[in-house]
Amino acid sequence: EQMIFVGVDWAEAHHDVFVEDERGKRLAGGRLPEGVEGIARFHEMVGAHAAEPAEVVIGMETDRGLFVSALLAAGYLVYAVNPMSTSRYRDRHSTSGAKSDPGDAKVLADMVRTDRHNHRPVAGDSEVAEISDAVLAVADADVARAAARTNAPSARGIARNRLREAMR
Repeated sequence: EQMIFVGVDWAEAHHDVFVEDERGKRLAGGRLPEGVEGIARFHEMVGAHAAEPAEVVIGMETDRGLFVSALLAAGYLVYAVNPMSTSRYRDRHSTSGAKSDPGDAKVLADMVRTDRHNHRPVAGDSEVAEISDAVLAVADADVARAAARTNAPSARGIARNRLREAMR
């Protein structure tokens, strides 16, 4: 069973993602929007390289929010990486030392590929309520998609607000 490693540089509005194999070779990557569309695109990106969520190890600098909850609910193994650790790792392995979101996504993927024993797995089972909210949020996405198809901004806004409220 081959594992793949994913770094997600999380931001409020978008997430930079880097996917690599066990040797550190880039398989995929890109910028995904926050929310249901970003989650769906993440599943597509990763699903092209892994048959099962258990084959995917993800490193992120956060352990909260819709994106993390959806990843846990899907069965991915998610590690919370301290931002200071990311910075130190970047400094050790980069000549420029300059921060970039796509670069940090690669750094996070490398960290969970080589050093995940030094980081904390995000415990999905202790966050049952949050995960069930994520599942409800995905169901709410159907409402948002229907609203988008009818081009009804008010319905889309209501669905988006319900989704955010469920995740709080």
